[in-house]
Amino acid sequence: MVIRYFSTRGGDERLSFEEAVLTGLAPNGGLYIPDSIPSLPPNWVTEWQKLSFVELAHIERSYGAFRHPDTTPLHQLDDSGDRFVLELFHGPTFAFKDVALQLLGNLFEYFLARRNKGKPLAQQERLTVVGATSGDTGSAAIYGLRVTDANVHNLALRGTFDDCQDAVKALFADAEFNARHHLGAVNSINWARILAQTVYYFHAYLALVKAKGEGVKVQFVVPTGNFGDVLAGWYATRMGLPTGAPLGIATNSNDILARFWETGVYATAAEDSVTEAPSDPTVPSHGASDGKQASSAVKETLSPAMDILVSSNFERLLWYLANETGANAGETVAGWMSKVKADGRVSVPVSVLEAARKEFVATRASDNETTETIKKHFDSAKPYVADPHTAVGLYASSKFASQIPLGTIQVILATAHPAKFSAAVESALSSYNSFNFENDVLPEEFKGLQRERRVVEVGGLADVRRVIEETEGRRASEAAPEGGASV
Repeated sequence: MVIRYFSTRGGDERLSFEEAVLTGLAPNGGLYIPDSIPSLPPNWVTEWQKLSFVELAHIERSYGAFRHPDTTPLHQLDDSGDRFVLELFHGPTFAFKDVALQLLGNLFEYFLARRNKGKPLAQQERLTVVGATSGDTGSAAIYGLRVTDANVHNLALRGTFDDCQDAVKALFADAEFNARHHLGAVNSINWARILAQTVYYFHAYLALVKAKGEGVKVQFVVPTGNFGDVLAGWYATRMGLPTGAPLGIATNSNDILARFWETGVYATAAEDSVTEAPSDPTVPSHGASDGKQASSAVKETLSPAMDILVSSNFERLLWYLANETGANAGETVAGWMSKVKADGRVSVPVSVLEAARKEFVATRASDNETTETIKKHFDSAKPYVADPHTAVGLYASSKFASQIPLGTIQVILATAHPAKFSAAVESALSSYNSFNFENDVLPEEFKGLQRERRVVEVGGLADVRRVIEETEGRRASEAAPEGGASV
């Protein structure tokens, strides 16, 4: 079966996997999704139990730099045996994004090398990779692409992650600019990111089957901002991964997802704080995935990777919800995203909300609840130091526990090493005499790290365009390595 990829906003375009990965974002502002979801083969549980993560993923090169032999190991939280964390931070930059970006970097390299084979240098294809980051994505992308320091340009844009993400999507929506610079995406708008993340759901489930036996019931609880990580879990269930409870969505105070599951309204601000988004003539008007979409209502929290107002990957789920409730999905999603763009909010039909509630539950954690959760899990029979994002997931799991069938095992995704968020962790645990950050948390790899800050300050989208133009211009006369990429 050959799977093709199309835009969540409709249209006749059908791309191969390679084309979807290299293109990143559809020209009409939509995100690429597969035209079919494959089913698991018969006896997959029995036949896959003995496979390592690398064997399960059919990928070897991308995971050689991971520090744990199980790549994404499960850690049991207590003696009850019904709560685990799935540690996704054993990659080279100590964040879950390594799992996908190590693969994506190799895919970029492989596809470009294949396309450029036998071509003279002047005709070889290149990628200018752009990404929005609050920290984790940028470092993971740089490591995953294995480019030299001179080929990495850190642009510091005053504003929020949403402002950075808007700028990236606006660049992709500019057909002329995109064609000239051959943009590549490293954010989770890129389908390869979602695909790579499905593997650790299967790996975790199979590890539990090995320990507990077939028929084990599982609820995955996922700290999420941009909705990509939990969406990967949803695709896994659609392929046939059995679970015993809906997927759990854990957000911080930037709770657009929790509010949607409560009300059916997808809004960048809560009802009592909705403001009209300022117009920006430099930004395209396709909708929420390609232009200005967020107001200044984002709240700064202890879990900054989730400080997001608009969850890009939620659009992918909306397509399936619209399609399965009888709507013309592409046209419907395009209309919904245009309303988010224009009004900062959209209300979906009751049938769509009910369909969403069958497969997901959602809640939020405040900074105080996050801090108290870090303390609770350190001050336990089996002390565990959680970073603030993982703590949001742990708090949410405690809220969901009473809603799931008896005997269901909760697996909370641990998305970052606690050393990456030292201020929040040390603040929470400083009162414990038994806690020593350097001894209990800090990996050897972090000691003595260079702390020099090297960024280019930019004022907005126009400056981002200018930096790309100037950088590409300087490189135009330089020889590039075969299959080169810049980031």
